[in-house]
Amino acid sequence: MTSLPPPATKYFPETSLEKQCYNIADSFKENIPIMNDRNRLGFNLYRFVKGEGDAPEVLVRSAKLKIVGITKEELAKKISEELSKIKN
Repeated sequence: MTSLPPPATKYFPETSLEKQCYNIADSFKENIPIMNDRNRLGFNLYRFVKGEGDAPEVLVRSAKLKIVGITKEELAKKISEELSKIKN
């Protein structure tokens, strides 16, 4: 019995809003060590940029992230700074 190969993965272009939000979340690898937490943060940042989600100050507290080496307030401030770069 044989199986079919998995479907090809289609990645977002580097200039897409989704990719930029997920890249911001991935840039905090040393402060958010769990990959699933970074994926959750990226999704929530994307929702915020689209106008559907919470601001980073609320998001960092409510997303249940494991944060290492930085306070939640400092992390929210850094995320806001990064988001201001992609919105312009």
